[in-house]
Amino acid sequence: MSTLLTDTERAVGLRRMKAVATGLLVAMAVVFVVAFAFQEQYPWLQYVRAAAEGGMVGALADWFAVTALFKHPMGIKIPHTAIIPRKKDQIGESLGQFVEENFLSETVVQQKLASVGMAQKAGVWLSRPESADRVATEGAALIRGAFTVLDDDAVQSVIESMVRKYLVEPPWGPPVGRMAERIFEDGHHHQLVDLLVDRATDWVDANYDVVSRVVSQRSPTWVPNFVDGLVGDKVYIELAKFMRAVQSNPNHEVRLALDKYLKELAQDLQFDAKVIAKAEDIKAQVLGDPQVRDLAARTWSTVKTALLEAVDDPQSELTRNFKAAVQDFGRRLSTDEELAGKVNRWISDAAGYLVRTYRSDIAGIISETVERWDAEETSTKIELQVGKDLQFIRINGTVVGSLAGLVIFSVAHAIFG
Repeated sequence: MSTLLTDTERAVGLRRMKAVATGLLVAMAVVFVVAFAFQEQYPWLQYVRAAAEGGMVGALADWFAVTALFKHPMGIKIPHTAIIPRKKDQIGESLGQFVEENFLSETVVQQKLASVGMAQKAGVWLSRPESADRVATEGAALIRGAFTVLDDDAVQSVIESMVRKYLVEPPWGPPVGRMAERIFEDGHHHQLVDLLVDRATDWVDANYDVVSRVVSQRSPTWVPNFVDGLVGDKVYIELAKFMRAVQSNPNHEVRLALDKYLKELAQDLQFDAKVIAKAEDIKAQVLGDPQVRDLAARTWSTVKTALLEAVDDPQSELTRNFKAAVQDFGRRLSTDEELAGKVNRWISDAAGYLVRTYRSDIAGIISETVERWDAEETSTKIELQVGKDLQFIRINGTVVGSLAGLVIFSVAHAIFG
C-alpha cells in the first residue's frame, strides 16, 4: 500500500532530484572541457568529448522542456513557455471534462457498483457486533447533534400546528361515529361489556353492607330497623340475581338495550347535528388552546428526554433493540439474495440518477477550484506532484544524449575519417 506524501516531503524529493539532474549536467560539462583540452594529445578523448557534448545538449534540451511547463526558463518570456500558469483554466476545464466523460458516466458507475456487490458487503459488515456498536454510536451522536441544533419552541410550534390541523380542526363526531359503528357491528364491544358486567357483579357480591346501608338511608325514619333489614336483604338478593342474569345471558334485554343505544349513538354522531355539536363542545373542552399547547410541550419534552436517555445508555432497551435490528438486517442482506438484489438495484438506480443529474456540477468543482487557484500556486502544486518524475526526463536526456553523441561521432569518424 502506497503512503501519501506531504507537500513538504514532495518538495524535498523534488529538490533532491533537481540537484541530481543538474549535477549530471555539470559533470558532463566538466568532462567535455577536459576531453576537449586534451583530445589532441589523446585522440581517444574525442569519443569522450562527443559523448559529453551530446549529454550536455540532451540535458539542456530536456531542462528547457521541463522548465517551460512551469515557468519561463531563466525568466525569459520565450513563446510557448510557462504553459501551466498560462493555461491553468483550460487545463482545469479539460480535467473536469475528462473526469465527467470517463468517470462520471452512468454506465461506468452502475457497472462498477454491480461488480462490487455493495449490499452483500454492507450486510457482512453490519452483521458484526462491533459494526452494530459503531452504527449505534454514530446514530446516538447524530440524535444528540440534532437535538442540540433543534429549537424547542420551534418544534413545539410544529407539533401544535399538526395537532390543530389533524386533531382539533376536523370534526370528531362523524369519524368517531363511523369507527364506533364498525366496532359495534362486528361485536368487538361485547368483551368490554362483559368486563364491566363481571366487575359490577363482583362489586355487588362483595358489598352487601353498602346496599343495605343505602336502603336504610332511603327509607322513612318511622320504618322500624328490622323492616329496613328485610327490605335491604330483598333488594340485595334481587340485585345480585339481576346482575348474574345479565352476566350469564348474552341475549339479556339489558345487553340488547345497550347494543341498541350504542348503535344509535354511532348513527347520531354521524348524522345528528345536535349530537355532533355536543361532540365538538367536548372536543373544545378537552383540547382548548391551553391544552393543545401543553400537549405539544409535554409531547416534545417526553420524546426528547426519552430518546436522549436511551441513546446515552448503551444498555437501554432502545439501544439493544437497535443493535439487534442492525445485525439482523446485515445478516439478511448477506444471505437473502432477493433482498440484496433489490438493495443493489436501488443503490445502482440512485447512483445513476445522481450521476445523470449532477455529473456536470460534480465535474465543475474541478474546473472551478483550479480557476480560483493563483497561476503560480497551480504551477507549484502540479510541479510538486509530478516534478520529481520529470527530473528523470532530464537525467534520461543526459544519458541518451551522451550515447547519441557517441554513436553519431563514431559513425561519422568511421565514414569520413
